[in-house]
Amino acid sequence: MIDPDAPRVSSTARLVLRAPEQADLERVFALYADPLVWGPDPLSRHEDPAQTERMIGNWRAAWDRDGLGMWTAWHGDEFVGIGGCFVRYGVAWNLGFRLRPRCWGRGYAQEISAAAIGAAREHRPELPVTAYLLEGNEQSTRAVERTGLRQVWRGPDAGNPDPAAIRLVYADQPVSPTVLTALTER
Repeated sequence: MIDPDAPRVSSTARLVLRAPEQADLERVFALYADPLVWGPDPLSRHEDPAQTERMIGNWRAAWDRDGLGMWTAWHGDEFVGIGGCFVRYGVAWNLGFRLRPRCWGRGYAQEISAAAIGAAREHRPELPVTAYLLEGNEQSTRAVERTGLRQVWRGPDAGNPDPAAIRLVYADQPVSPTVLTALTER
């Protein structure tokens, strides 16, 4: 059973991580609307704040359902970006992060990822921790590989209008064919 009163705030050596709030809408929308951020993954582009509002609602629902989800990341008063883990399709934790370009190269993705992986393993250790990214996104690939996750699958990106798009799945442990099918065929 998920404790609804469990803290939704965490911290790293330099960052405060907290569950997203409605007040974060403008900042998160700006992050997802920035072409430098969505460039490697055009399907993640946000053109309408309502799209971002729905996403934040989904993140909050993940917190309610799983006791963990995406965080907003702050260095003092500066919004750094988002990151965390949420349960994807009921079969695996999915690690994700997006940082404002001015915050790239500072090790923040590693801090957020370490906190998220640790929390995911604490909440539901039976689930693998995975990362789901597009081939060619070298910056994210390097960040994910630095977490210790290893590539377990490479193949076509189901649902992507670009037929040449290749999806990569990384995991912290061997992943069953059933889990890989759930993660890659939607």
